[in-house]
Amino acid sequence: MTNELYEKHCWALVDLDAMQSNLALIQKTVGAPVCCVVKADAYGHGAAVAGPWLEENGAAAFAVSCLAEARHLRRHGISKPILILGYTDPLQVDQLAFNCITQTVYSEEYAKALSAAAQNAGVEVHCHFKVDTGMGRIGFSVRSDFEAAIAAMERCAALPELHFSGIFQHFAVADSTTPENEAYTQAQHALFERTVQRLQADGVALHTIHCANSAAQMRYPEWHHSLTRAGIILYGLDPSPEVHFDGLRPTMTLKSVVTFVKDLLPGESVSYGRTYTANTPRKVATVCVGYADGYPRALSGSNGNPNAGVMSIRGKPAPIIGRVCMDQTLVDVTDIPDVKMNDEVTVFGPENAAIGADTADSIATKTGTINYEIICGISRRVPRVYLRDARRCVSGTIWRKPDGTRQYSQLLYHCPH
Repeated sequence: MTNELYEKHCWALVDLDAMQSNLALIQKTVGAPVCCVVKADAYGHGAAVAGPWLEENGAAAFAVSCLAEARHLRRHGISKPILILGYTDPLQVDQLAFNCITQTVYSEEYAKALSAAAQNAGVEVHCHFKVDTGMGRIGFSVRSDFEAAIAAMERCAALPELHFSGIFQHFAVADSTTPENEAYTQAQHALFERTVQRLQADGVALHTIHCANSAAQMRYPEWHHSLTRAGIILYGLDPSPEVHFDGLRPTMTLKSVVTFVKDLLPGESVSYGRTYTANTPRKVATVCVGYADGYPRALSGSNGNPNAGVMSIRGKPAPIIGRVCMDQTLVDVTDIPDVKMNDEVTVFGPENAAIGADTADSIATKTGTINYEIICGISRRVPRVYLRDARRCVSGTIWRKPDGTRQYSQLLYHCPH
């Protein structure tokens, strides 16, 4: 009988010590308060655990995508400021006010809707302006018509029941090192500074000023203003293949187990579509991970496919053969002695790099995407198992006691490796 509270089937091991190390590196490099971006369930790592852990280790604020994510953080004990980076239905202004959540305002139309709803609800909403200096997504377009955008923001600042305390923008190509893109990033920052200076000169009080995303804050730490926003680098991954930061420690490793081992004879094929047929005798293992867990089907193996996924078993590479299924994947273990049922498999993780097996970065390269998508795509059915002080733990609820300290539920416990 096991004493582990998670099913050892397919699980994501999250290294909280590495996350703490990454935050410390960012703080040291930037020398300014850090807003931790924990949208998308902390990039797949579990915001209910990552958020409180980051707050305990010095996070100054948090940023999320939507109201549901912000409320989730509050329910799990986060007391620092929380900024919603995108849209919130104006009818939810009472929840913004009740939970002390700051809302991004990116247009005059939206500001008027928020103001009217806040007046009807009898609440005040704290807001940050979002300006568009070249990202082209949402924001007051100071790039297209500077004077019109300034005038619109100043009208918004005068609307009743909206309290504007900050301003920010987002870089489009700070993770690129080409001369053209570096010039574009420099121009974005100059335009942002011009916007802030103009608003302040016109009497708009802006106490929280932030512009730097993960790439920008590490490449241009002098642009920190009063706050920086750290996203992918918190989780130990580089913003792009072009931009590498020494000292980051990847925080997620996807694990599974071998469920079946068999011999494959020449001429026999495996999995859907029969994309792989053995030319010589092979030993094959089934691993209980598939695309329903977030493991990309594009990593499927076929005869001669150079971009097939590679897992590791017993410290050796195990290439995928045949198509990745919803819940199971087959790997070739011919060159790995003594593989047996229940052997632990590293599907991807930093330990794989040394033996030529997959990391989140290599999977992104093979599938034509970015490392963000790989870690965010690990599905909700995959348990997150947390590594703290070099020991595994499974986390339940974390909340604040009346004295302000954190209380961990009985589901947070240490278990042997």
